[in-house]
Amino acid sequence: MGIIKAAKLGFDYFRYEDDTEEPEATRAIDDVNLEIEAGQFIAILGHNGSGKSTFAKHINALLVPTEGTLWVDNMDTSDEEDVWKIRQKAGMVFQNPDNQIIGNVVEEDVGFGPENMGVPTEEIWKRVDESLAATGMIAYRTQSPNKLSGGQKQRVAIAGVMAMQPECIVLDEPTAMLDPNGRKEVLRAVRELNEKKGVTVILITHYMEEVVFADNVFVMDEGRIVMQGTPREIFSQVEKLKELRLDVPQVTLLAYELRKSGVDLPEGILTTEELVNALCQ
Repeated sequence: MGIIKAAKLGFDYFRYEDDTEEPEATRAIDDVNLEIEAGQFIAILGHNGSGKSTFAKHINALLVPTEGTLWVDNMDTSDEEDVWKIRQKAGMVFQNPDNQIIGNVVEEDVGFGPENMGVPTEEIWKRVDESLAATGMIAYRTQSPNKLSGGQKQRVAIAGVMAMQPECIVLDEPTAMLDPNGRKEVLRAVRELNEKKGVTVILITHYMEEVVFADNVFVMDEGRIVMQGTPREIFSQVEKLKELRLDVPQVTLLAYELRKSGVDLPEGILTTEELVNALCQ
């Protein structure tokens, strides 16, 4: 079994209008089946309301299934006795870093999670050093988070989760509130986590360029997984993605339009370098 596995996963949100009436149920996750192996870089795509953020909250046991099962490293997220262990295995970074940063100084904020876990002081500072180095934030360790840019704050939030040493990090649209430079900063830190530390990364995003280097991509719509495959396999299906109200990387779209115009190009071009090489052949 992979580090994350969902089997027939379903989840309903309930809205209570009146104490005397039955609650109104809205299905947010519907029969999701997937498996994610340790060490993979996974991207989850979908338009607003597709269920991707709801699914993310199941991985960290912030939500528990209405139906089916979600396992994190063989632990059932519905088992209350394992919730603390699950949250140590699967850390979560949210869209707005201000909701996650609580310290007055960067290094104190990064050390808060391990301290709360009862990690010895010497080990806490070792983890703080390693996490700040991995996210490129060593130079800012004694600064107030309030003085940082949005991208820097998000890297501090990632460092704080890293310091807890989870085997899996779930990033729920971590760059949605950032400018292009901030998005690049955060994506660089995420990729290094995956490549150098072997951390399983699950990235939920609206930005297609962030998906290019993922090992596997899941596309959600109306609570279901409707597409899955490598980035090249997914982005080769431009028309289907358009039907799902999703974009493709700009260079992929340009190559697609050139192919439609008769230019001999392969499907699923993902980078500018690939397009230039294909055009020069």
